[in-house]
Amino acid sequence: MAKTMIPSEVTPITAGQIGKIQDNLTAALRKSRLLSEPVQQVLEHHGDAVVAEMVAAIRKRVEAVSDMIVRRVRVDRTRTSQEVLDATGRRQYTTAGVVETMPGSGDDAEEVEVYFFRLGRFVSDDKLEEEFALRGFEAADPYSLAAVNEDDASFTDDHPNSTHWKNAEGKWCYAAFGRWNDVRYVNVDDDHPRYANGWSAVWWFASLRK
Repeated sequence: MAKTMIPSEVTPITAGQIGKIQDNLTAALRKSRLLSEPVQQVLEHHGDAVVAEMVAAIRKRVEAVSDMIVRRVRVDRTRTSQEVLDATGRRQYTTAGVVETMPGSGDDAEEVEVYFFRLGRFVSDDKLEEEFALRGFEAADPYSLAAVNEDDASFTDDHPNSTHWKNAEGKWCYAAFGRWNDVRYVNVDDDHPRYANGWSAVWWFASLRK
């Protein structure tokens, strides 16, 4: 059974772990016998890209063995709700009235940490609220969730993700980002036509610290 993690247990990579990665990389590069001149060209012209690719490779493996994922993103709250969805570049399956009332808008932009966890079982929206509370979280607003998927379009390929909220009438609404038949999509609606028993076991739920 996966260990339930609370925010205080979610700690960043340590100096010791960074040092170990550096040691391993140093040893591997020494064995690589790469030629100095082209290496220098790569460092001068593609250094930042190489670092980003290495971090992405490590992130992918870490997330594959994690029961909680943390992403820090910039959320532009000055956008309209439709602009937020358009910025993700995804095929949209939405209900206009629900999109118009998506929470999360504001007067500026901010950086937030979005925490994702997966239950691995079916769960209703009401029970999902209890899972957020158990971890000391609240459901992420759809603006924050969309920012994660805008920042990393491939995230949903292995981590279909979602959040929910209640509208003025007290009905559950949701935003869900996924991939189906090689098409990356976003659903925003107030009904679960494909999930009669609630959220299925595949979903990762987006949350923020209370």
